[in-house]
Amino acid sequence: MKKPLILALAGALLTGAAMADAAAAKGPPEASIPFANHGSIDNWQADGRDALYVQGPGRQWYHARLMAPCQDLPFANAIGFETRGTSDFDRFSTIVVRGQRCPVQSVVKSGAPPKKAHKHG
Repeated sequence: MKKPLILALAGALLTGAAMADAAAAKGPPEASIPFANHGSIDNWQADGRDALYVQGPGRQWYHARLMAPCQDLPFANAIGFETRGTSDFDRFSTIVVRGQRCPVQSVVKSGAPPKKAHKHG
């Protein structure tokens, strides 16, 4: 009688450990910026061609990874945020850079973007 109970507990522990490993490998949970289509995005900064940092309410920064490189993103002075029928900027949104539509793959909470190095010349 004790043997099946021990096996059941061992199985539950292994399943729990596997689920925890899968969650850790998946990375931080998806997030969204509420009311993005009502001016809640205060700032943004390109992170190369594949991602950008976006600052939302409460000065919270988010890191948005794009589905594919957005060629003009590092050089853009302004971008558009399409939320597709909702008011939230999330993984179903798109940014528009100089007429190019760049779909978002994921949005997660992050720290502020790294400081840009000043060129001395």
